[in-house]
Amino acid sequence: MSTLLLLQPPRGRANAQSSPGLADLDWLLCDGRQISARGRGAPLPAAAETVLLLADVDVAWRRVSLPKAGRQMRQALAGLLEDALLEETDQVHFALPAAGRDDGPVWVACCSRPWLGEQLAALDAAQVLVDRVAPMSWPGEASLGHFENGQIHWSHDTGVASLSLEGQLARQLISPGIAAATLWTAAPSDAAAAQAWLGTNVALRPREQRALAALDGPWNLAQFEFAPRTRGLQVLRRLNKVWAEPQWRPLRWGLVALVLVQILGLNLLAWKEKRELVERRAALTNTLTQTFPKVRAVLDAPLQMRRETEALRVGAGQRGDADLESLLGAAAAAWPAGQGPVESFSFETGQLSLSSKGWNPAQIEGFGKALRAAGWHLESRDTRMTISRGERRP
Repeated sequence: MSTLLLLQPPRGRANAQSSPGLADLDWLLCDGRQISARGRGAPLPAAAETVLLLADVDVAWRRVSLPKAGRQMRQALAGLLEDALLEETDQVHFALPAAGRDDGPVWVACCSRPWLGEQLAALDAAQVLVDRVAPMSWPGEASLGHFENGQIHWSHDTGVASLSLEGQLARQLISPGIAAATLWTAAPSDAAAAQAWLGTNVALRPREQRALAALDGPWNLAQFEFAPRTRGLQVLRRLNKVWAEPQWRPLRWGLVALVLVQILGLNLLAWKEKRELVERRAALTNTLTQTFPKVRAVLDAPLQMRRETEALRVGAGQRGDADLESLLGAAAAAWPAGQGPVESFSFETGQLSLSSKGWNPAQIEGFGKALRAAGWHLESRDTRMTISRGERRP
C-alpha cells in the first residue's frame, strides 16, 4: 500500500499566524518502506494513506494519570494540564496513545490547536485527506539524539527536548554519562557539528530515513476534533484513493472486461428476443391472411383474428360464451337447490346481472364456487350478482 508522507516544516514563532500553504511542504511517496518519489509543494501525488509528520519543536509532551472521563476526556485533560501549559487550554490540542491508557500515567502529546487546524484545512482544500498526524519523535525507553538544523532533538524516557547547540543549556542537560548512553544520529549537513559537539563520530541519518522511522511510531495525533471523518464524500474520496493503487490494476481491468461482456451479452439477448418477436408477429400476420383472405390491412392480428372467428361463429348459428343463452345455461347449472326463480336480470354482451334479493351469504358463496368450477366468474355487489366468463382451469 502506498503512503504519502508530508513533512510539515517547523512553525515559526515569529510568524506563527501566517497562512498555511503547500509551497514549502516536502513530501515522500512510499511503497511499503521504499521511497518511490519525492518532491516539494503541489501537485501532491495520490496514495492510499496520507500521513502528516510534525517537526520535533512543534509537539510538547506531558505525563499525567488519566481519569475515567469517557467522552469528556479532552475537557479532563485541559483541567489536568492547565497549570503546566504556557497557553490557554482552548488553544492547545491534546492526543493520547493508542494503547496503555489504563496502566498508570501516560504521555500526552500537545501542540497548537489553531495552527494544526489551519494545516489540515489547507490540505483538505487541496483535496488531500490526512489519515494520520504523527510526531517526528516521542518519549521512549531508549535514549535517542539527532542533530539537524543546528539543534539537538533528544528523546528519552522522561520526555523530548529540542536544544540549540549554542549556549550551555544542552551541555548542562546532557552530561557525558547521558551522552554515552544515547544513540546519536545526524543529518548529513550537521555531521561535522555533531562530531565536534560530541567529540566522537555519529551515524548519518538523512531526513527521509528519519521520516520513515517516524511512520512506524505508535502515535496518531489526529484525535478529538481532528479525528478523520468517514462520512459522505470523504468515504468516496478515500475509497477512490485506495482503488487507484497499482496493485488493484488487474482487478480494475477484470471488472471493466466483465462489464463489457455483460453489456455485449445483454445486447445480443435483446437482439435475439427482438428477432423472435418479429418472427412471431410475422407468423400471426401470415396465419391471419391465409385463414381470412379478405383481410387486407393487418393492424392488430390477434384482435382481427378474434373478430373474424366471432363473425364465423355468429354466421354458423353457434353459441358463444358472451351470448345470453350461454350465460343463462351457466347460471341454471349452478343454481342453488331450493332457491326460487330470479326476480330480475339484465344482459350486456359477455355479462349477465341477476338480482340477489333473498339470498344469504352461504348461498351466494356456493353459487360462486359452482360457477368457478365451470370456468365462470361471479362478482357480488350490493343486491346484484354479475356472471362473466373467467379463465378455464386446465
